[in-house]
Amino acid sequence: MPMPRVIRRLTQTLTAHVDTQLLLAILLLMGVSLLAIFSGSNQSVPRVSSQLVNMLVALGVMYTFAYVPPNFLLRIALPLYVFGVLLLVCVALFGDIVNGARRWLHVGVTRIQPSEIMKIAVPLMLAWYFDRYEATLKLKNYLIATALLALPVWLIVRQPDLGTAVLILAAGAYVLFLAGLSWRVIAGLAVAGAASLPFLWSAMHDYQRQRILTLIDPTQDPLGAGYHTIQSTIAVGSGGFFGKGWLQGTQTHLDFIPERTTDFIFAVFAEEWGLLGNMVLLFLFLLVIARGMVITANAPTLFTRLFGGALTLTFFTYAFVNMGMVSGILPVVGVPLPLVSYGGTSLVTICLGMGILMSIQTHKKLVQS
Repeated sequence: MPMPRVIRRLTQTLTAHVDTQLLLAILLLMGVSLLAIFSGSNQSVPRVSSQLVNMLVALGVMYTFAYVPPNFLLRIALPLYVFGVLLLVCVALFGDIVNGARRWLHVGVTRIQPSEIMKIAVPLMLAWYFDRYEATLKLKNYLIATALLALPVWLIVRQPDLGTAVLILAAGAYVLFLAGLSWRVIAGLAVAGAASLPFLWSAMHDYQRQRILTLIDPTQDPLGAGYHTIQSTIAVGSGGFFGKGWLQGTQTHLDFIPERTTDFIFAVFAEEWGLLGNMVLLFLFLLVIARGMVITANAPTLFTRLFGGALTLTFFTYAFVNMGMVSGILPVVGVPLPLVSYGGTSLVTICLGMGILMSIQTHKKLVQS
């Protein structure tokens, strides 16, 4: 066999389960990440190199899960959920306290954050549950699914880790919605949620209440709780239409923006690239979301449709919440900008979800046949 044909066959084999459209959008967002991290870290090559390693690991995880058949995910849904809940219980009993929060669990020579597992395990479990009872879905099934969602969310809120709890709650809510939850029930839950706000307010920690008060009026504590919001909104607004130029952001390089390479990296990017750059960034996010929804719409089973939809809409929630808090329209919570913020854990989790979307797309023909 001629060598070019061998290379072509090998390439086709290695990329058989890779969705090129989704991969291209992900790589472009990672390129934006490296540019923003280099600027936000004051041109730190080690910082950029570390993130590049994180990206390679995350892409490896994505590639691996692209080859995992959806039927295998269906089989491990229940044990993974039970394992994750048990880890959360262990965190509540034996976890390490860091900065006033009990979120980490020692496992041998390292520490893990079990709540990260639940970002995948919860929508996976709910998709499995609804797929199991697809032919006989009744109101009680939605109530049971709500209980399955509420348990890990409650355990994570107790840590406390409101940002992660919101993401997991959103992922589970997306599955409930996509599974056909009645609009009447949704409206009833919305009314009940609004009625419970006074009780939720009294149950919040002081710093959580302060975040909401700061959102309403950040100038009440400009050097304390409101500092993050004030400085990030100044940076976003000062970028104008074309931005100040790469490496030229004054808010960034005069150290006014906090957490410049992690939670507030969008402020760094917006200041230097302006509204035009923000529109390009939003377009890249929309490419990922649109491709994910196309994959979801064409998925052959209820399980893959529910799980794929939840993964895609959770990615949207990451982006919306992060940009919202940086722009001052949402409270400040610890939610990174997906595929852009510095960090390994969230990057791997997101790419794992992207790999599962690729698996749903490329295994579709096998399932249908």
